[in-house]
Amino acid sequence: MSYYVYVIRSLKDGRLYVGQTTNLKARLKRHNEGKVQSTKNKGPFEIEYFEKYETRGEAMKRERYLKSPKRESKETRVNKE
Repeated sequence: MSYYVYVIRSLKDGRLYVGQTTNLKARLKRHNEGKVQSTKNKGPFEIEYFEKYETRGEAMKRERYLKSPKRESKETRVNKE
């Protein structure tokens, strides 16, 4: 099974959201249907960026890094690597 870390952008306000999933298409659909608490009423969304991992542990580590409260923005962290 593959795991994905993704960054989605709200087309409503331009904000970025980071998450992980095993099914990108289904997860984006859930975000756009307002079924994800953290992004409810903030959509529609589009996938801005994603990475594929072989283990959930690797995906979770990357997700934590992208969500970390460092001074640099999520966009900078994604584009850095």
